[in-house]
Amino acid sequence: MTFEVLILGSNSSIPVHGRHPTAQIVHHDEQYFLVDCGEGTQMRMAAFKVKRSKIQHIFISHLHGDHYFGLIGLLTSYHLLQRQTPLHIYSPPGLEEIINLQFRYSDTRLVFPLHFHVFSGQTMETLYESDTLTISTLPMQHRIPCCGFLFREKKGLKRLKPGVAERYRLPTPMIAQLRQGKNVWWNDIELKSEEVTTEPPPPATYAFFSDTRYDERLAEPIAGIDLLYHEATFLSGLEERAALTHHSTAAQAALLAQKAGVKHLLLGHFGSRYPELEPLLNEAKAIFPHVQLALEGHRYAVRQPAPSLV
Repeated sequence: MTFEVLILGSNSSIPVHGRHPTAQIVHHDEQYFLVDCGEGTQMRMAAFKVKRSKIQHIFISHLHGDHYFGLIGLLTSYHLLQRQTPLHIYSPPGLEEIINLQFRYSDTRLVFPLHFHVFSGQTMETLYESDTLTISTLPMQHRIPCCGFLFREKKGLKRLKPGVAERYRLPTPMIAQLRQGKNVWWNDIELKSEEVTTEPPPPATYAFFSDTRYDERLAEPIAGIDLLYHEATFLSGLEERAALTHHSTAAQAALLAQKAGVKHLLLGHFGSRYPELEPLLNEAKAIFPHVQLALEGHRYAVRQPAPSLV
């Protein structure tokens, strides 16, 4: 099952050095989720061959412009392209008012259903749930209401061992029962689930940390997850500036990853003052070795190989 993150934009507030404001696609199974929608997001989607029509759910972490200024353009494109399927937007309070105001003054009446879902930003809330995935908020420590998002897979069904279905000519309902862990009788033979199936891969989990200053309390809800995207707006020489603006340094991102025991760390939301990103990577690696830079156009598997113990 596919579970990966495509980075569309990984810079902070100003698009410079060929980098763009925050936006990413989380692809799980057949679902595509847009997380934040900074300026130019739909152009980045076109550049990386992401079909707009695949997006059914958009998650906006907070209402600073570098995280949602691309949204009105994307919604307008959907309108002009005669989208018919509903679109769901999850955000802190205020976004619906902002969008409706812009459309009111442009006299735009959307041709597709647009549904807003408001979260408080104060507590963890489940925003989305399917048979295979839940998406919850992670309250951040920022100047305005702001949340990250936790994408957690549900435990999958067992897998039928190769050749079992053909050998016994099993009908689909019995295959389903075996995959659910139930034993079945077929042609006077008892098939035991534990003997003809294998366990599914462990559920994988991805956390998106939007703008936040360092807070050790954020480690608990992400303990042991597979992949953490964490903002790294500053290098360590600017801790005071980071705290004042409610942002983090690369070292602080690594320290939180270490404390939470995550498997892999992905640094993003790079400060515009840094044309080169290697210093941010090196600073984080000195604390937490399993770290990568969130590079635009790159896809990162959530379920990555286990880190080496050497």
